[in-house]
Amino acid sequence: MWLFTTAGFFSVVEKPEDRALGRLTVRARVKSDLAALRSRYLPELGPIHERSGDYRFHAKVPRRALARAIAAAVEDIGYPNFKNEVARTQGPVRHDLYARAWEVMWELQQPTHPSARAARRRTSRT
Repeated sequence: MWLFTTAGFFSVVEKPEDRALGRLTVRARVKSDLAALRSRYLPELGPIHERSGDYRFHAKVPRRALARAIAAAVEDIGYPNFKNEVARTQGPVRHDLYARAWEVMWELQQPTHPSARAARRRTSRT
């Protein structure tokens, strides 16, 4: 699961070793995103580890604690425009990166996008 939040950008996965322990791995490209997540919503987040490769920073967290943190982040929404709130809380550089992600995903709703054509084919058969 990808999470774009005002605290940062995260990828949440269940690694094979996580399942038996009831935890998840939260990954980030920027260490301060994990620190902000811990500070604002998730004090149960484990130590932040650094490694090379994709998602340079990662930490373990109990699954239920992350679910509560995501719910708390939802409860904190009080802005009419997400990207503008990101600009206010994280600055213009992060805003621009999030806007690029928004633009790529915007393509999905365009009638010429392959997924839109495939969806039209599926609905026309039913």
